[in-house]
Amino acid sequence: MKMPELKIGHLVSRLPIIQGGMGVGISMSGLASAVANAGGIGVIAGALAGITEKDIATNGLEANCRALSKEIRKAKEKTNGIVGVNIMVVLTHFADLVKTAIAEKIDIIFAGAGLPMDLPSFLKNGDKTRLVPIVSSGRAAALICKRWFNRYKYLPDAFVVEGPKAGGHLGFKPNQLDDPAYRLEILIREVVVQMDKVESAHGVRIPVIAAGGVYNGEDIRRLMELGASGVQMGTRFVATHECDAAQAFKQSYVDAKKEDMMVINSPVGLPGRALKNQFLVDVADGKRRPFRCPYHCLKTCDPENSPYCIGIALAMAKKGKFKSGFAFAGANAFRVDEIVSVKELMGILEADYELATA
Repeated sequence: MKMPELKIGHLVSRLPIIQGGMGVGISMSGLASAVANAGGIGVIAGALAGITEKDIATNGLEANCRALSKEIRKAKEKTNGIVGVNIMVVLTHFADLVKTAIAEKIDIIFAGAGLPMDLPSFLKNGDKTRLVPIVSSGRAAALICKRWFNRYKYLPDAFVVEGPKAGGHLGFKPNQLDDPAYRLEILIREVVVQMDKVESAHGVRIPVIAAGGVYNGEDIRRLMELGASGVQMGTRFVATHECDAAQAFKQSYVDAKKEDMMVINSPVGLPGRALKNQFLVDVADGKRRPFRCPYHCLKTCDPENSPYCIGIALAMAKKGKFKSGFAFAGANAFRVDEIVSVKELMGILEADYELATA
């Protein structure tokens, strides 16, 4: 059995695989266009998209919007496939980045790290950009549907349901991360049940996408049997030649061991999953890295009481400079053992899926 297509509004992806948006330069036009060319949905990350712009520290709004426009255009030049952007609700310039993406006619906006209650307000007549919230519960999905329909007569074009095994910032409390009640399989069923209710009430089908700890074709099969229409994967795409991070960043995944996986208390007030290194050991030991907030990138960050600037730390890691930063990673990063092309990875996932259903 071959992988089915994934339909999100008028968009049809040959494979039901979305490449997760990984911020501060990890997934930009290079990776996103390669995934789109391979039959999936590529995603450019909006978080500090302008990290390499010369005026990022003095003119963050314009720098990030300018860079996002450039990356969308570069991706479109390289592919006729589906390309989206991931824009976190918690970003200081969330609204401006959304407007920029829509103006550039991006195919999809994925919005999480907060509930994007007003996202449809940015669409104008004729805009074809699809809107996909990222949630971690059936309750949140139902709440968004109710708010969007009552206020805008618009329903989400799909939902990404992110479980606690994801990399980066997590939408869970620390004590929920290992609680069986919050397993991705449970969350998927919760959201599917809620979307069945929406279908009955409005006659529209809203695809549910599983994310967080999805590693191989067997995982994809299992989650789709639970009602998911597709999956989002981030970690596997880091270890590809086309990933926009430095080679040392990719190699850190290949070198990682299971005991290197750790959950940190991020300066932005959320738990985050990362690869253990000396930088994080020093932070855990109470060592502070004095800094002035150069980016003002996240609404929830408290620079006065933060031990380090997460924007700087992630930007340094993206360049492979781990003495000054660290890599976010999903719970299965230690399973990565080689760096391959996006095309090879997609082929591996397809073959695994077919074997799992044989």
